[in-house]
Amino acid sequence: MGDKPDKLRTVRLTTPVSAEAIAGLRLGDVVYLDGRVYTGREGVYQRVIDEGADLPVDPAEVGNVNFHCSPAAAVQDDGSFKVGAVTATASFRFAKWLERWFEVSGCKVIIGKGGMTSEAYRKYFVPNGAIYLTTVGYGTGALLGRGVKNVAAAHWLEDLGIAQALWVFDVENFGPFLVESDLQGNSLFERANAEVAKNLDALYEGLKAPALRRYGETDERKDELI
Repeated sequence: MGDKPDKLRTVRLTTPVSAEAIAGLRLGDVVYLDGRVYTGREGVYQRVIDEGADLPVDPAEVGNVNFHCSPAAAVQDDGSFKVGAVTATASFRFAKWLERWFEVSGCKVIIGKGGMTSEAYRKYFVPNGAIYLTTVGYGTGALLGRGVKNVAAAHWLEDLGIAQALWVFDVENFGPFLVESDLQGNSLFERANAEVAKNLDALYEGLKAPALRRYGETDERKDELI
């Protein structure tokens, strides 16, 4: 799974995602989901992990895909819900809760924005046979919203509000997402950054130092001004 793929692959998965399906994924695969996913971010994590509350729903009913997102949702006059966009939020902020979250939820796939570090993947994801999927760029909330076919439930909505509630969505062709981590804890983003870094020195080689400098300006990429 850590090998560089020869070409871009597109994979369509049904939730709950099986261990076999996860094992077949490669870094950089484009993934679409069918089935049921749920949202859960710091509001849910604080309530369950920090405050010790029971999950408001049996994990078996919501599947094993946790989406770090804030839905653009509204309650209709008949009590039903309408969801437009579903906008991913940055996942690195939630790392401190993930060890316990994997234990209580049985989660196997986390979706979010920006990825996490390979250290976090190896510490929290790998022992639980879990992977991370990242959204593709910015401004994709409306596109992802088209994949939400039904709102099965919204838990703790009055207490936590729309952004932080635990939403349960039935989805179809939900994506695209990129496989950002694999079962060995490798990171697509870190691998790509390493490839770029290898060529940076060659780009700077031979350039003359600037004649004029602004305060704090440096051509040494390792320097930081605090």
